[in-house]
Amino acid sequence: MKVGLDVGGTKTDAVAVDEAGRIVGRVRIPTGWGPDAVAQTVLDAVGALGSEPGVALADVRSVGIGIPGQIEPGSDRVMHAVNLGVEELDLVAAVAPHLGVPVRVENDVKAAALGAYALRAETGRPPASMGYLNLGTGIAAGIVSNGVVWRGARGTAGEVGHISIDPAGPLCRCGQRGCIEAFAGGGLIAERWARRAAHPVRDVFDAADAGDDEARRLRAGLARGVAAGVRVLVLTADVDLVVLGGGVTALGGRLMADVAAELSASADASPFMRSLRLTERVELLPPGSAAAALGAALVGAAPSRDHDAEEALAHG
Repeated sequence: MKVGLDVGGTKTDAVAVDEAGRIVGRVRIPTGWGPDAVAQTVLDAVGALGSEPGVALADVRSVGIGIPGQIEPGSDRVMHAVNLGVEELDLVAAVAPHLGVPVRVENDVKAAALGAYALRAETGRPPASMGYLNLGTGIAAGIVSNGVVWRGARGTAGEVGHISIDPAGPLCRCGQRGCIEAFAGGGLIAERWARRAAHPVRDVFDAADAGDDEARRLRAGLARGVAAGVRVLVLTADVDLVVLGGGVTALGGRLMADVAAELSASADASPFMRSLRLTERVELLPPGSAAAALGAALVGAAPSRDHDAEEALAHG
């Protein structure tokens, strides 16, 4: 049995996966703030899985952790996970002695991409290549080709959120203007909306439906940003499929309708874009999917960081 954890800014999703690749246990707990609290969250989540029916911690052979921030090349050191209050943390050193099994750490979006690919493969229709576009507080993507996560020369493949699509657009946290993330990142949309709401992006959509002009501009910008992310993934990596995941996708059909309209508009204006059939190459990750935690479990069970091991896991 292998365990995977998706450590998010507010909650941690943990799954136990059996030999056949089935999720046999799942728990969600709040994520602590700061290096020590994050490490304790990992330990608490694994412990909580032990109380799930059919999960025996004695059978766990590996733990994989998907976490925001950069993973230092060649190590399991987490850097700049600002949403967790972590500037630098050797997470494996902090938790492995307590868990007593091999532990591996991966960027959360790359883990989610691998998990989304594995879930798609279970349907019997695995794409040769897939882009996973994560729409959350920020925007980032993971690219999987034949079951292998493509990392690029320095591990930054998929950082599409900081591609500027409008030099006169809104300011992005990276310092540029008009980045995809500036238009479509949930955190920056919430800042510009500046109204108290439990779910700011949903509040923007509701206000736009009610005729609010500012909400309509923000909603249109969101669709523009997501559609740009889809086009970038197809035009640069020529992925067969783009899967949208992350918290913003809880909007479901409302979001997809806006994105499809934006993609259709570019197709109407360009025979080349029309030939790419982009609206047919985009789908939503199912609500409540454990893709990120599942992907982390696959990463954790890999004996090394070589692609052959990763590919074997992704294919079951």
